This record gives sequence, C-alpha cells and structure tokens, in this order.
Amino acid sequence: MSARIAIPGVFLALLAAVTVEAQPMYRYINDEGNAVVAYQVPPEHVAKGYEVLNEKGVIVDVVPRSLTAEERANMTSEERLAREAEDERKRLQAWDQSLLLRYSSVEDIEAARDRALRDLRIRVSILRGKQRSLRQQVENYQAQAADQERRGEPVSEAHLEAIEDLRRDMAQAQRSMVEREREISEVVASYERDIERFRTLLEVVELRKRMARSDGTGAED
Repeated sequence: MSARIAIPGVFLALLAAVTVEAQPMYRYINDEGNAVVAYQVPPEHVAKGYEVLNEKGVIVDVVPRSLTAEERANMTSEERLAREAEDERKRLQAWDQSLLLRYSSVEDIEAARDRALRDLRIRVSILRGKQRSLRQQVENYQAQAADQERRGEPVSEAHLEAIEDLRRDMAQAQRSMVEREREISEVVASYERDIERFRTLLEVVELRKRMARSDGTGAED
C-alpha cells in the first residue's frame, strides 16, 4: 500500500474541489494482498475483480472476478455471483457514505473508538470491584461456618445458602467480564476496519488532487 495520508478538517473542502466529471478510479488487490487505487487496473488483475470509485472515493460499482469454466457452464453460479457482487457494492457504498458523514479525519475515528473503549473498560472495572466484594462476602461466611464447626455446632443452613448464592453471583459477574472483554476486542477491530477504510477514501481524494495539480488543472491552495 502507499504511504498513509493524514488530512485534517480540510477534507470536506478537498471533496468539494473535485469535479463531478473526474475520471473514475479503481481499487484492486495486488499480488501482495494490498488494496491499490489507480486510474486503471493492470490486465493481470482484471480477472480477479475490482471496485469502481467516484470522486469522493465511494464505491459506485463492483466488478466481480471472472467465472471459472465450471461456473460458466452453470448459469446459476453466474447469477449468484452477480447478486453477491451487487450486495457487496451496496454494503461498501453504505459503509463509505457513513464514514464520510460521521468523520472528517482519522483522528475523529480514533476519538470515537477511545470513547467507546473507555465506557466498556469502566464497566469491566465495576465488575471486577463487584467480584472482589462477592469474594470477600464468601470468605466471611466461610469463616463463620468454620467457627460454628469448631464449636461443635451444625453449620447454619442460611450460611450455606448464602455462600451458594454468592458463588452464583460471582460466576455471573465473571461471565459478564468475559463478555465485556470480548466486546472490547470487537470494538477495537471494528474501528480499525473503519480507519483503514477511511484512509483509502482520503487516498483517493489526495491522489486526484495531486494528479490534477500535475496536469495543471488543479486549483491553487
């Protein structure tokens, strides 16, 4: 991939500066598995499929990979691939438009991620505190039960029931902590995907801007 480009609040101005008649751009996957944005797709990569981008870097079309001989012999496979390609185009287009509406820079996405993680980590901290409190209560009841046994008295049924109730609460708190930790991992991964996707949108705009300048058609800053 090309070097990452960080563009601050002027991003919207850059979008406005790009004309509607701009030549479409294409995003394909190279041999190294990296997404590449360019004005044309190398012939050796055309058969693998590619995306068509508008002036804002939003996907307007998805060209699916070429069918195999077996798939060509089965028209239902072609129809299915066409439907899947259209569904994917709509999903990616909606994703791109959502990113452009919500954020104006990578820093905005990182700030949103940090807010979401902060809330989840507070919840984990609360659950850990609850676990410590429940554990202390169990130890207190166990100590009381041990005193009763030392005195030759039967252990209170209420004590035993209380210990079991607390242990169930501890198990539930532990499950909740595991779930919150899983959510944290998912949030991190989701925002990382958003950041990578947003960077490709910025790269398209910046690449168009550089090429317009090199052609002498771009406006001066």
